[in-house]
Amino acid sequence: MSEAPAAPPAASADGAPDAGALLLRPPEPRAGWRLLPARVVAMCAVELQKLRHDRTELYTRAVQPALWLLIFGQTFTRIRAIPTGGIPYIDYLAPGIIAQSAMFIAIFYGIQIIWERDAGILNKLLVTPTPRSALITGKAFAAGVKSLIQAVVVIVIAALLGVALSWNPLKLLGVALAVVLASAFFSCLSMTIAGIVLSRDRLMGFGQAITMPLFFGSNALYPLSVMPGWLQAVSKVNPLSYEVDALRGLLLGTPAHPALDFGVLAVAAALGIAAASSLLGRLAR
Repeated sequence: MSEAPAAPPAASADGAPDAGALLLRPPEPRAGWRLLPARVVAMCAVELQKLRHDRTELYTRAVQPALWLLIFGQTFTRIRAIPTGGIPYIDYLAPGIIAQSAMFIAIFYGIQIIWERDAGILNKLLVTPTPRSALITGKAFAAGVKSLIQAVVVIVIAALLGVALSWNPLKLLGVALAVVLASAFFSCLSMTIAGIVLSRDRLMGFGQAITMPLFFGSNALYPLSVMPGWLQAVSKVNPLSYEVDALRGLLLGTPAHPALDFGVLAVAAALGIAAASSLLGRLAR
C-alpha cells in the first residue's frame, strides 16, 4: 500500500508568511541619505538637552561681552578715536561683540568631543548606523543654537545700553542664520583640531592661540580702512569678518554685502563639517 501524499504546509489565516520566510527576507534598511536629516536633528537635540541640566555657562559667558560694551565701547565712543561712518562707536562695536561671544562658545567645542571619546561615548555613536557627517553636523548646529542664545543675551545688553538696533523680524532671522552658520564653522574647526591633536590640553592651547588672532584679525573692533595691508589680507580670509559684516548690515543698516557674507559662511560651514567628519575616526582610535 503506497504512502499518503504529504500534506502541504498550512497557511496562516491572514495569509502572512511563515517564520522561515521572514528570516530569509529581512526588511531592507533605509538608505543613509534618508536617515541623515533625522540623525542630525536627533544629535542636535541630544546636545541641547545638556543645557537643561546646567545653564551656568550661558550666564558666566555673558559677563565678558557686557564688559566689552560697558567699558571698551563707551570709552571709545567718548574719545572718538576710530572712524565708524558717523554712528556711535558702541553701536559699531555691538555686532562685533555678538560675533565674538558666539565664536568663543563654538571654538572650544572640540573639548567636549574629546571628553566623549575618553568616556567611551564616541565609540558607541560610531558603531550606530548614523553617518559620521550627521554626528558632526548635529554637534555643529547644536553649537550654533547655543551661540544664538548667547547672541540674544548680548543683543538685550546692547539694547539696554541704548544701542540703536533694528528689530525687523526678517533681519533678526538673518542675524540668527549668520550666527548659526559661523558658529557651525568655528565648532567644526575646533573638532578638526581635536582630531589632529587628540588631547584636551593641546586643544586648549590651540584654542587660546587662535581665538584672539581671529577676533583682532577681523573687522569686529575697527574698519578695514584703518588696518595695515597685511592685516586687511588676513581679515578678508577670516570668516568672522563676514559674520560681522552681515550683522552690521542687518542690525545697524550699514552698507554690507549679504550675498557674499552668507555665501562665505555657508561654504565655510560645509567645508568645516567635511573636515571634521574625515578626522572623526582618527579621534576615536
